[in-house]
Amino acid sequence: QVQLVESGGGSVQAGGSLRVSCVASGRTFSSYAMGWFRQAPGKEREFVARISRSGAVTLYADSAKGRFTISRDNAKNTVYLQMNSLKLEDTAVYYCAASRSTNAETNAGRYDYWGQGTQVTVSP
Repeated sequence: QVQLVESGGGSVQAGGSLRVSCVASGRTFSSYAMGWFRQAPGKEREFVARISRSGAVTLYADSAKGRFTISRDNAKNTVYLQMNSLKLEDTAVYYCAASRSTNAETNAGRYDYWGQGTQVTVSP
């Protein structure tokens, strides 16, 4: 069982930056690939980024490429999402998720554990 707790969300103006974090419980954090998803009001949850168990391999949605960076610190059981050049359309609840799969999973159904989410609001 893995419990995930996100933090770091908030309000920021367009063009600004924000870093969200996700801390995992347990001693098996490095056994999971980690992903970030987001869900805006009235929309489906969508993939944002993924990082492999070691942190060596990352994958991004087109909307995140060049602006967002996913990273992890296995010693701290933490995964991060650094978001730069934020746009109004980045406004959403951001969720971290853990996956046992070693494939490059972008489907939310392939993730086994989820956090409760943290709100990110980008204003003009």
